[in-house]
Amino acid sequence: MFMELLDKIKLKDTDTLYILGDILDRGPHPIKTIRKLMEMPNAICMVGNHELMALECLEFLMKEITDMAIEELDEEMLDNLVTWQYNGSKSTIDEFSQLDSEAKQEVIDFIKEFLIYEEVSINDKNYLLLHAGLGNYSPDKDIEDYSLHELIWVRADYDVQYFKDTYVITGHTPTQTIEDNPHPGYIYRRNNHIAIDCGASYPGGRLAALCLDTGEEYYSTSNEMEEINI
Repeated sequence: MFMELLDKIKLKDTDTLYILGDILDRGPHPIKTIRKLMEMPNAICMVGNHELMALECLEFLMKEITDMAIEELDEEMLDNLVTWQYNGSKSTIDEFSQLDSEAKQEVIDFIKEFLIYEEVSINDKNYLLLHAGLGNYSPDKDIEDYSLHELIWVRADYDVQYFKDTYVITGHTPTQTIEDNPHPGYIYRRNNHIAIDCGASYPGGRLAALCLDTGEEYYSTSNEMEEINI
């Protein structure tokens, strides 16, 4: 889906591609996708909750299974592993385990460089790019006042306009799950929100991209069509 979408948007070296998190997990080739992004100097990645879960676990999984490693499996690490497994870690772990130790460390180091948010201005319009939303939102809070959990885990409230003059672009919440959404599975716009997670891992879901210069929307083939083509 990612490679198909790259082909559709015809990304040039002079373009900037912003990825809004959740590259890892659930899909069949999360590590392959990460390694493709590592080759793209014009791609800027925001951290999603799935990358955060992975960072909490991958370095531990790199260790050999020794008595010392088992002793280090404390209650917090066990909880992290269980939470990540519940949220679809299998495909990430399966691909990660096939890398040599140097490549594993390169992947971890790359993910550690992901941004939490980015602010951009295009054609006199302001955009805030981040993964989830602004948890415990208050108009009196600056972006720096929000915790990592509030920015990466807490879903956006599309009933609330966070900013009058800034569009907030988020992933995290598949548009299929937004109540009263007339076009589930496609980019959703409301109250200066732009929700871009179109449920690529959902049946019938797809991967989406939005050109901030033109407003044009791009979509990959849906899951259902891919299954038919196979």
